[in-house]
Amino acid sequence: MSTSQNQYPKLHNAAWPGVVGKGPGAEEPAIELDTMLDLTAAAKVDGVKFDGVDIFLFAPHVDIDSSDDDLKRIAEKVTSRGLVIGSVVAPVWGPTGGGAAMGDAGERKKFCEQVRKGCRIARFWREMGVRPYGVVRIDSACGPDAWYDDPAGSTKKIIETFKEASKVAEDHGERLAAEGEVCWAGMHSWKAMLAVLEGVNRPQTLGFQADMAHTLHYLLGTNAPEDRILPESFSWNDTATFAQAYKKLTSALRPWTIDFHVAQNDATVKGSGSHDKTGRHCLPNDPNGKLDIVREAGCWLKDDNGQPTRKFKHICWDGCMFPNATMMKPDTWNSILAAMVAVRDAHGWNG
Repeated sequence: MSTSQNQYPKLHNAAWPGVVGKGPGAEEPAIELDTMLDLTAAAKVDGVKFDGVDIFLFAPHVDIDSSDDDLKRIAEKVTSRGLVIGSVVAPVWGPTGGGAAMGDAGERKKFCEQVRKGCRIARFWREMGVRPYGVVRIDSACGPDAWYDDPAGSTKKIIETFKEASKVAEDHGERLAAEGEVCWAGMHSWKAMLAVLEGVNRPQTLGFQADMAHTLHYLLGTNAPEDRILPESFSWNDTATFAQAYKKLTSALRPWTIDFHVAQNDATVKGSGSHDKTGRHCLPNDPNGKLDIVREAGCWLKDDNGQPTRKFKHICWDGCMFPNATMMKPDTWNSILAAMVAVRDAHGWNG
């Protein structure tokens, strides 16, 4: 039973696992937002419930061109279930109306326009009072293969695009979090991600979104063998070497981290559409999971002196690409919530 009195970070579920890798042309249909909200609201562990949801600004959940009335209706769906809205994901990819951050001038303009639309929605909900915290999440909207054709030039373009996107966010009173996922150019390795963050150099506006399932692959050099931290001969039984590598990773990226996803990964990858070779999410109790969720989460939530960073007010569970049958089971969400409660008990704070 949870005995912690920690009030923060607040605990959120992600709505986008009902959409990512699903829908027309995929193996399974999308799960409607109402259903995702119902599943989230129903979860309960020792009297503790989810505080909110993070939302994907992508149809059929939320159309990026939603009217104010549409957004009010969606907000009501959330608040009527005793939840709040946290971070939102801007659909910056080409098929959604966006464009590659390292593309030509036209594509980069479209990218920033999608960021503007995402920030408008985020601000609308914030001003309504239903979104008390959170960021607008982005990625580079292009894969690493093209980045390798011209690493220096590609990184420069991504930096320039993110600088323009940061100006858009500032105009709306929002912050952007770049998704640390190995399927995205310029964020496909920890070194490439640092180069982008440092190149933009707007820590007040652009930060890092750390997902435990995805950042594990930074250690392994997935999609960037030259930047792997763990040796190729590494054995998962070698906990000392893993701890040293994980500390190196988190010490480098934690100062930039303003959005955080609790997750489990079995050190394999899964691809779907533009998500090429990205970390496979597992349930928290998966026997093949390579992460000690509570221990590794502490490396992101606490600084080198063991004190909470307090750089964000909520954390989120990301379970992308779970089968629909798994997602419809109450035990799935109760086990996830239990893992998140354990993280807050160990590494949270008050006030």
